[in-house]
Amino acid sequence: MLRIAVPNKGSLSGPAAEMLHEAGYQQRRESKELRIVDPVNEVEFFYLRPRDIAIYVASGRLDVGITGRDLLIDSGADAEEILPLGFARSTFRFAAKPGTANGIEDLKGRTVATSYEGIVAKHLEDSGVDASVVHLDGAVETAIELGVAEVIADVVETGTSLRNAGLEVFGEPIMKSEAIVIRRTGADGEEPKVRQFLRRLQGVLVARTYVMMDYDCRVEQLEKAVALTPGLESPTVSPLHNEGWVAVRAMVPAKEAQRIMDDLYAIGARAILTTAIHACRL
Repeated sequence: MLRIAVPNKGSLSGPAAEMLHEAGYQQRRESKELRIVDPVNEVEFFYLRPRDIAIYVASGRLDVGITGRDLLIDSGADAEEILPLGFARSTFRFAAKPGTANGIEDLKGRTVATSYEGIVAKHLEDSGVDASVVHLDGAVETAIELGVAEVIADVVETGTSLRNAGLEVFGEPIMKSEAIVIRRTGADGEEPKVRQFLRRLQGVLVARTYVMMDYDCRVEQLEKAVALTPGLESPTVSPLHNEGWVAVRAMVPAKEAQRIMDDLYAIGARAILTTAIHACRL
């Protein structure tokens, strides 16, 4: 039975459970449940603190886990990323009072406060900068005001909270994070149950990214239409009862669907429809 770690709370929890549900796996009904078994799919789910998942997976007690790239790197655990999942995206940046620093090279001899000591320490070391790192659990913006540090390193989305604290970001991003699937470093990547699990999640990612587009067009416009909707391999083309017309079906990127429909209509295509894809295997 495949043993999988899932975030039990926080920004990773809901989207992870939703993706697993879309992939056909049973999920817990109550947030108090810490373990459930999905006998149909031969999977056992363990709901753990997101920060602990990399440690459990690295120990070999669990086969794979869903966590954040930031949490994996911060943990220093002997685990590796095997599939990005596209949600819970975030960017880590340095911030300080205006005029404090322009780049990471200006942090030499300074003190940096962060909730992600492992990430920041590694980034400073990799950049050859000798600076002190202070670990704080949240609300790192106040560290500068209270004199605990001269610089902070934290997740930056809109930057509003930093500006409200009189701080500004500087330098290049420390890292970009998102939800990922991890496994123990060096684990067997060909294990059938793991491969099936990854295929299901990849199917969900594709289904979320593409829509199925159907339309009719005249034969003489087919080449132009196919150029607009090449599909993954090639579109499906079928003759219609009316001579000189064909029906075309192809997968297209969801974010480009409206533009493609406009372009198809402009070359004479009609009965243009899009439908959602709920599951797929490529």
